[in-house]
Amino acid sequence: MTTDTGNAIASTIKEYGKRLFGFIRNKVRSEQDAEDILQDVWYQLSNVINIEEIDQMSGWLHQVARNKIIDKYRKKTPELLDDFTYENEEDNFSISDILLADNYTPETEYIREVFWKELFIALEELPENQRQVFVWNELEDVTLQDIATKTNENLKTIISRKGYAVKHLRKRMKTVYDEFFN
Repeated sequence: MTTDTGNAIASTIKEYGKRLFGFIRNKVRSEQDAEDILQDVWYQLSNVINIEEIDQMSGWLHQVARNKIIDKYRKKTPELLDDFTYENEEDNFSISDILLADNYTPETEYIREVFWKELFIALEELPENQRQVFVWNELEDVTLQDIATKTNENLKTIISRKGYAVKHLRKRMKTVYDEFFN
């Protein structure tokens, strides 16, 4: 690694380090996991032959971080069902580990089946416009801005609809979560 490359990496770490760590930390279970992933991102950056060729450094770093987060979850093979659960700072639950896990056990298959069944029941309880925004955004990966454009609605209206849908679904799905894990 040349001195220029080393300086570019040091400058990038200084400029993006805290923000990138925060981004990663919000998506993983522990600070240790976030630190490990951040180190992997910096390591991958250090292996780039010509850093100046990266047009959007922030976008590149965030994409590498997302990929590393996904890789970390794919590699995990929990031995106990309880290893799938955790609560974050807002006391919200996430069972995405179960839903996205590569291992197929009778327990995880049953939980996936119940989760999806209950999610679709809960979605049917929503007003049509909230349900549609949630489905498009979360299940079909359509951006909120694209939904606003498609429906000819104000972006703030779309964001509000998504917020109401998420609030309802969290409340409704918490019951399912509690039945499995408490």
